[in-house]
Amino acid sequence: MTADKEMTPMQTGTVEAVCISEEKGTQKKVMDSAVFREDWGIEGDAHAGNWHRQVSILAQESILAFRACGVDVSYGDFGENLVVSGLDLEPVTVGTRLQVGEVLLEVTQIGKACHKDCAIRRKTGDCIMPREGIFAVVLRGGSVKQGDEVKVFAPDPKRAFTAAVVTLSDRAAKGIYPDESGPAIAQFLTEHGYEVIEQVLLPDGRVRLEQELSRLADQRQVDVIFTTGGTGLSRRDVTPEATIHVCEKMVPGIGEALRSYSMQFTPHAMLSRQTAGIRKNTLIINLPGSPKACREDLEFLIGPLEHGIGVLRGTEDK
Repeated sequence: MTADKEMTPMQTGTVEAVCISEEKGTQKKVMDSAVFREDWGIEGDAHAGNWHRQVSILAQESILAFRACGVDVSYGDFGENLVVSGLDLEPVTVGTRLQVGEVLLEVTQIGKACHKDCAIRRKTGDCIMPREGIFAVVLRGGSVKQGDEVKVFAPDPKRAFTAAVVTLSDRAAKGIYPDESGPAIAQFLTEHGYEVIEQVLLPDGRVRLEQELSRLADQRQVDVIFTTGGTGLSRRDVTPEATIHVCEKMVPGIGEALRSYSMQFTPHAMLSRQTAGIRKNTLIINLPGSPKACREDLEFLIGPLEHGIGVLRGTEDK
């Protein structure tokens, strides 16, 4: 959980401001210093808690560029906890670690959705945090003040694979019956060493599914997203279409192999339209709606999947 003293940082910079606020969605006030708590965030800040966006970070250069457009903004106006200078945050990815003085942070999200009626947008007319901000959790606590050095370290290539699970079911989303497939997938992945960072339950349909797939791939940057449900022949079964729409390239062999494998259990497998594709560095795979079928597919898929994710991460040869 500590940064390796022998590791060479990719970049070094400086803390220009430490900011906190008591309410979410409001401008933060600049503090002389702040106490960072492990697995919690900044003491006294509204965003602290047991979740993945404990600390928000924005480059001073982004704020100065915004001021150059004629808008008078101060540190903390965009809801950022840390303003840092001398760092190029654009190439920073999820898993990157930042050593800030004695504090150690790990990046968990890039950008975020912005509420149109938030106080920040009302004051500034825009909000750069959704586009240029990064979010992190506190791995090691301590005190941070203006002038502290910031060291940026590359993600550990041996860190656990991350996954998200999205269930598509009108009836489960309405609470008519519980979602069994999503938890079954999450349990299987956890037992095989994956870190399941999100589970999402949605009604069938394309719009919200496309939004969630894009968010999980672009902002959370998970290694693999599994969907379950919506791969059949009914009018509401549109999961493959949503997957195709958000992906930059398809991996047709996965769907073909899973259908072929499932044929040994039921001839109805030929009616499945499940597919797979890649958005940026995230692999998206459609699984059936049945918990039993999901487990069978995962047992078949888990071996080749590790190699595929390694190739996407750049840690394995093609």
